[in-house]
Amino acid sequence: MSEIEFRGVGKTYPGGTTAVSDLDLRIESGSFTVFVGPSGCGKTTSMRMINRMIVPTTGTITVAGQDISTVDPVRLRLGIGYVIQQAGLLPHRTVLDNVATVPVLRGQSRRAARRDALAVLDRVGLDHALAERYPAQLSGGQQQRVGVARALAADPPILLMDEPFSAVDPVVREELQAEMQRLQADLHKTIVFVTHDIDEAIKLGDRIAVFGRGGVLQQYDSPQRVLAEPATDFVADFAGRDRGYRGLSFRAADDVALHEIRSVTAAQVPELRLEAGEWVLVVDDSRRPIGWVDVTGVERVRAGHALAESMSAGGSLFSPGADLRQALDAAISSPSGIGVAVDDSGAVTGGLLATEVLDRLAAQRSDEDAARNRHFFEQEQTR
Repeated sequence: MSEIEFRGVGKTYPGGTTAVSDLDLRIESGSFTVFVGPSGCGKTTSMRMINRMIVPTTGTITVAGQDISTVDPVRLRLGIGYVIQQAGLLPHRTVLDNVATVPVLRGQSRRAARRDALAVLDRVGLDHALAERYPAQLSGGQQQRVGVARALAADPPILLMDEPFSAVDPVVREELQAEMQRLQADLHKTIVFVTHDIDEAIKLGDRIAVFGRGGVLQQYDSPQRVLAEPATDFVADFAGRDRGYRGLSFRAADDVALHEIRSVTAAQVPELRLEAGEWVLVVDDSRRPIGWVDVTGVERVRAGHALAESMSAGGSLFSPGADLRQALDAAISSPSGIGVAVDDSGAVTGGLLATEVLDRLAAQRSDEDAARNRHFFEQEQTR
């Protein structure tokens, strides 16, 4: 067990600045908890108190039921993985030796630690060819993967991550977020992740702790409830005016109807005869979408490889198992007004309409209202 609990925890610095105020919070073992909020709200301070890099002024923090103030800080940190912005790798050590650092400090032989480090590189999706390179020879995304690998090398039950993906470009950030989701599904660590990005928090977290100015915890809840039922005006403002749209990501799109789309190959485009307002989807020989053309014969969507890459981000394609947000985005981001659905191979399976996505949302809400009403009347009858 690796449950973390804050009881009345506060941090006030000399001069009177309060970073964290009377924090009560219980983080369940094996959960992915995200601390989110604007700069200076105490989220990083709160996380760094877990491994005693910052000592609280008041209150108690326990890990697996033990007061961490009674544990030697070095021993405590050796049992907690820690990932920071821009990886924080040792520049004079190779990738392999960076990953092996904590196991060696814990007494494992260097040879055994380096051998095990290779297995950890596999786990985070890094090629063994990078093992003997130095941090300066890696891309930003590769450095962050090495940082995650180093934190996982000693198999700690707790992983602390301080805005680890904020310094990489959006495409790499998306890849790293997906990698963290995959790793957590496999490893079930107790993860505390700090970010100022509400979208990142919603995507990654089982639970979200929203911090406000003065280090006051505003809400600690599931991503769905933070979006649908913000506890304070601050949370509502921080989640954004489009929080209802974000909330669609928690709704299944399995029952949205798919319609046949007229499609042609690129070689057939010059022969097309289209009416004004008519669109045709251009596909390759494997029926993967390349783009849309209209009466002008001009492609209105990105080239094929870029369109395919957008599948992981929602983009203009709707892929298997995607949610209502991705379905609606596929429809409204398409120049034709028709979202393109694809199978696992990327081949077109049909088209979807924004109006029908909204109809599906209305049906789901109607079902939820009916279920709530049934539950209410059942409770009334038992009184």
